[in-house]
Amino acid sequence: MNFRNNKISSHQLTLLIIVYIIGDAILVLPSITASEAKQDAWIAAIFSVTIGMIIVLFYYAVSRLYPDLTLVEYSKKILGKWPGMFVSLLFLSYTFLYSAVALREIGDFMTTQIMPDTPIQSILILFAIIVFMATRLGLETIARSAEIMFPCVFLLLLILVISLIPQMKFENVQPIMEGGFKPIARASLTFITYPFVELVLFLMFFPYVNEKKRIKKSLFAGAFLGGLVLIIVTTLSILVLGADQTANQQYPSYKLARKINIANFFTRVEAILAIIWFITIFFRLTISFYITCFGLAQTLNLKEYSQLVYPLGMIMIVLSLIISPNIVSISNLNAIWPFFDFTYGILLPLLLVCIALVRRRFKWL
Repeated sequence: MNFRNNKISSHQLTLLIIVYIIGDAILVLPSITASEAKQDAWIAAIFSVTIGMIIVLFYYAVSRLYPDLTLVEYSKKILGKWPGMFVSLLFLSYTFLYSAVALREIGDFMTTQIMPDTPIQSILILFAIIVFMATRLGLETIARSAEIMFPCVFLLLLILVISLIPQMKFENVQPIMEGGFKPIARASLTFITYPFVELVLFLMFFPYVNEKKRIKKSLFAGAFLGGLVLIIVTTLSILVLGADQTANQQYPSYKLARKINIANFFTRVEAILAIIWFITIFFRLTISFYITCFGLAQTLNLKEYSQLVYPLGMIMIVLSLIISPNIVSISNLNAIWPFFDFTYGILLPLLLVCIALVRRRFKWL
């Protein structure tokens, strides 16, 4: 199949992974982690990133089975045409559902924090149009956009961290491990699955990286740096807001930015975090939606994926509206989403690897 703009560099792959990991996690993950681990949320974050590196190693190993094929392509190669198509469609339903959830999160954030009088449908449609444009332009354009926008994200994060240093209270992390390791382990479940297990989507990108030998380095660097940002934001939330406020806030890091006050002049700059979030969740949503369209085209053996963008996009907008009646229901979805991630992010690739190894061992199968 002749898809356009499907070549990226290893450097661009690293940046895409970083912004994908940060994504919407920068807003909601500190609250989810602190609700379980309390003041030990920073320990849970460090532990999760460590496990995340192991998961990244697993994905690299999976990609080496068929380095020139995407997950959709080698699903058909390993399982056969029809079972492979069925598995591919299941995987793409997962990426499509996440696209709808991410779009709804954008609408909920805007209507609760910034523009409460604006109909959520207007926000969803406007943001979705930008995602459609980026998806149609292809992977190379998305990757180059990440190169342009990443310095802005880095600079704003640096300003955020430096500005909050005077607000830190180290007594907020004490006593350390008061409840033992169990709360930390429970908190780590979401922290591991949400940013790292969802990197399974990048198995669709590896065949289109120009420098194949540098994929491993790019994968590890992107996962580590993205995880480091989440560790810093989670730790800052605990140090500045305290465990209780962090756990009780829907968007603790947004509340965190409101705490910035330097000489009563540099204050109320929560727009800094909002801009970071808009940039990173744009790339996260665009990547997942692009994979849905691109993967479906590969599954159905279409010559172009662009003809699928608008039909799937319209369905995505409607699904984002009906997937949850309110923001509380979306929050409840966070409780079951890690198991959804685990099914498609760990069990599915593991099943493909096992079957592929068995078929290689017994070539008559």
